[in-house]
Amino acid sequence: MNLTFHWFLPTSGDSRHVVGGGHGVRPGAAGGDRPPTVGYLSQIARAAEDLGFTGALTPTGAWCEDAWLTTAMVSQRTERLKFLVAFRPDAVSPTLAAQMASTYQRHTGGRLLVNVVTGGESREQRAYGDFLDKDGRYERTDEFLDIVRGLWAGERVTRTGKHLRVEEAELNRLPGTVPPVYFGGSSPLALEVAARHVDVYLTWGEPPAAVAEKIARVRALAEARGRRVRFGIRLHVITRDTPDLAWAEARRLLEGFAPETVRAVQEGLARSESEGQRRMLELHGGGTDGLEIHPNLWAGIGLVRGGAGTALVGSHEEVADRIEEYHALGIEEFVLSGYPHLEEAYWFGEGVLPRLASRGLWTHPAGEVTTGQPALEVPFAGAAR
Repeated sequence: MNLTFHWFLPTSGDSRHVVGGGHGVRPGAAGGDRPPTVGYLSQIARAAEDLGFTGALTPTGAWCEDAWLTTAMVSQRTERLKFLVAFRPDAVSPTLAAQMASTYQRHTGGRLLVNVVTGGESREQRAYGDFLDKDGRYERTDEFLDIVRGLWAGERVTRTGKHLRVEEAELNRLPGTVPPVYFGGSSPLALEVAARHVDVYLTWGEPPAAVAEKIARVRALAEARGRRVRFGIRLHVITRDTPDLAWAEARRLLEGFAPETVRAVQEGLARSESEGQRRMLELHGGGTDGLEIHPNLWAGIGLVRGGAGTALVGSHEEVADRIEEYHALGIEEFVLSGYPHLEEAYWFGEGVLPRLASRGLWTHPAGEVTTGQPALEVPFAGAAR
């Protein structure tokens, strides 16, 4: 089976240090030394495309730039890379969302992947005019995806749900390729939505045993409905030529976390309603000791960043081993990132992907031959500024 790898577009800014934001952290906490201009994000996207990543996740929230608009512009500076666009069902009607996706597919040659984010923070949802509680948001997501799926299938859709109502909705032009739906969530209601509607269920980077348990639950729920769901995992990555070099970089990042920043971020994240965020917090407990929670799995990122808070850290061989370990559980897609995102894409793309190719687990989407040469420490550093 050929594994799929996606990179990340840092639309809140990039840096040689961890950039925070999201999941209970105030919007102004995001930012970095490299503003998220279309020019810089396009550098990252082109690098990811050349290295062999299939797509790039673009987040959603008050702390970052809008994903639809940003990726629409960046797509015009790339040729093959797909864009995993995160969006919230509260922000747009299902009919308009289906139409937007159809338009996006035509203008990019079928390069849209959609990441449906229910929204775990009531405070931020209210800022966007959404006053449903968490359970209500998942109910609405269920209704939303039912409508969108029907429209993409060419149906004339009439639905009267608890939260959404449409009458005789239909698309004038169907998408040439229906975009795959990605979705994450750890609560029981989230798993039910995933089983009914999604193509790829995403989990944050928990230890393998926890990931295996979650996969088993979603798979059983989907099979009970006659469906098959693929599985993906969201992780950061710090990969170098030797383990010592990789862990030295992890220590450098950790040393840049001011204690008062860690306290403030953890207080914000503790207010999160997200079950996935709660599980991330449990991995480190807010402290700096014992952060390697599984061989080569480091929970330090979650001290200052909401959402995905773990990283694969190690030599290129070790990181490839951990990827193979997750793959053995059923993970087919990996959504990765690293600081800074331009340079770290090269470390992974030149260091790990060739090793996975040699194991028969990955091939370049464009059919190009990878050299397996060591990555340069600071590729294109001048251009990155």
